[in-house]
Amino acid sequence: MDLGLNGRTVLVTGASKGIGLATAEVFAAEGARVIMVARDAGRLDAAATPLRERYQGPIETMSADLSLSAERERLWAGLPAIDVLVNNAGAIPGGGLLDLTLERWEEAWSLKVMGYIHLTQIALAAMKARGSGVIVNIIGMAGRSPRYDYVCGATGNAALIAFTGAVGGKASEWGVRVFGINPAATRTDRIVSLSKQRARATFGDESRWEEMLAGLPFGRPIEPREIANAAAFLASPTCGYVSGAVLDIDGGGAFRGA
Repeated sequence: MDLGLNGRTVLVTGASKGIGLATAEVFAAEGARVIMVARDAGRLDAAATPLRERYQGPIETMSADLSLSAERERLWAGLPAIDVLVNNAGAIPGGGLLDLTLERWEEAWSLKVMGYIHLTQIALAAMKARGSGVIVNIIGMAGRSPRYDYVCGATGNAALIAFTGAVGGKASEWGVRVFGINPAATRTDRIVSLSKQRARATFGDESRWEEMLAGLPFGRPIEPREIANAAAFLASPTCGYVSGAVLDIDGGGAFRGA
């Protein structure tokens, strides 16, 4: 299926690895001009190199610390007109309420929560003026099914789910679509680090981290490409009536009981 993304300009944050990298690749495969953003310029360039070799569409990189409002504004000021913004950057730590300092909460939220909100605000203003555009927020199932040992992330995700619904409901009046995707456990470096932390808390042994992923739907974590495919399809003109919704991709895990 031709998704109609050829020639579109797509900005993906957190694009040096995991879901962000997979998303950049899927859009590039569809012929989009892809701008990959991450904090680490070296890792970003290493991630972009094989994509440039594989796909014809231009693939650009820009390094920025998106936890800082000035950096978000600097980034956007240097960009061309963006057709699709994929907010994906953010790694909120695990731990209970008594395990994380308030400073650590603020640091984590400055990237994923405030970063998403601010970039959406900037992008939406430009897209409203143009009368078109799509904003995709990669959020997370913890916002639907909060756990104490990931309370900082779950609370931030819940806020972003509400934010996406509110903004997406209004943006359609301006020809702009805003929606979200909630991945459950996905095969990334992030899920390994969180699973090791839970294994330390549960067993006192982080080497048993794979046990924390037992019993997943279909017997496995989600592949990053599966989330990326959903993002590209929903962002495309082929699926052009989606706004305000947040799609849960968890293999039905929310309905499997405790």
